[in-house]
Amino acid sequence: MANFEGVTFGGSNLDRAAELRDNPNKMTDFLADPNTRAVVLWRGKLLISGEENKYLVHMRLEEPMFKHALEAPIFLGRNEGQPLFAFDISKWEPEAQDLPDDGFLDQSVQHFPGCPEDTVFHELRAVMTHLSARDAEMAATARSLFEWHKMHRFCSTCGHESDVAHQGWQRNCPSCGRMHFPRTDPVVIMLITHGNKVLVGRGAGWPEGMYSLLAGFVEPGETPEAAVRREVFEEAGVPVGKVRYLGSQPWAFPSSLMLGFAGEALNTEISIDPSEIEEAFWLSREEMMSVFAGSHPVMRRPRNGAIAHFILKNWLEDCLD
Repeated sequence: MANFEGVTFGGSNLDRAAELRDNPNKMTDFLADPNTRAVVLWRGKLLISGEENKYLVHMRLEEPMFKHALEAPIFLGRNEGQPLFAFDISKWEPEAQDLPDDGFLDQSVQHFPGCPEDTVFHELRAVMTHLSARDAEMAATARSLFEWHKMHRFCSTCGHESDVAHQGWQRNCPSCGRMHFPRTDPVVIMLITHGNKVLVGRGAGWPEGMYSLLAGFVEPGETPEAAVRREVFEEAGVPVGKVRYLGSQPWAFPSSLMLGFAGEALNTEISIDPSEIEEAFWLSREEMMSVFAGSHPVMRRPRNGAIAHFILKNWLEDCLD
C-alpha cells in the first residue's frame, strides 16, 4: 500500500498550536523570545538556502528585511518547541535583479542584500522536492495563507475591508461582523485505467511533452467520487464505473487539496472537450515505464513532487493496493 503521507507536502506532524492563536499575551511573548524564528516570503517565493536548495531559512526576528513586511506575521506553530512565524516582505523592491517571469514555472531567483550568496527567494515548485518534510509543510502552509490574505482582503458579505485576526488564521469584518477563514479547494485527480492502460491528458498552454492524470475541482453538493466520474466524462468522454480513494496532497498553488482516486473506465473511446483539455490518450503500463525512463517519444516524465507522479510511480510498482 502506498504511503501517501510520504508525498511532497504530505505532512510532518508540525505542532500548529492552534489553541494559542487567540492568546495575544502568548504571541507577544513569542515575538520577544530570542529563540523564535520566521520563514520569509516575497511575492509568493520562499527564502531558501544551500547549494542544492535544500533548506527553508529560519530567520531571527531582528533581521532588517522584516521592515519590508506587508502586515503582521502569521503564526505557523512550534517547530520542535521553537515558536515559528512567517513574514511576507513583498514591499521590498529588488534592484538590478531578474524579476519573476510569467512562464509556466518561474526559474528566476532574487537575492536580498546582506544574505549569504546561496540564500535566495525561489519559486516553491522549483525546490519542493529538495526540502525536508517539515520544511515543505511549513513552506506550503505559509504560501497558502499569504495567498488567501491577498485574495480575500474584502468581506464577501458587505464589501468592507476586513481585518487580520487569530495570528493570520482568520479575517473579521469590522462593518458587518462576518468572520472569514482560510479556504482550501478540493480537487480530484484520478488514475483512470482500463486493463493494462492508463488515461493521461494535457491542458492548453502546457509545456511540450507535459501530460498528467486528469483532474478537476469538486463542485458544491458533489461527492469526490461523483466528481471523478463527471470530470473524466466532461474532459475525455470516457465513462467511469468503480471509483476508490487513494490518498491526498496539500497543493499550495494557490491553495488546493488534491484528492487522489483510482477509477475503472467502462470503455476506451475518447472524445475530448477542447474547452477542458487539449489532448488525451491511453498508455500501456510498458509505455508508461518508458515515460519514467525518459525514452517515450511524446510524453515526458511527470514532475517530481506532484501527486500525479506519486500515483503513477506506485501504480507501476503495484503498490496502490
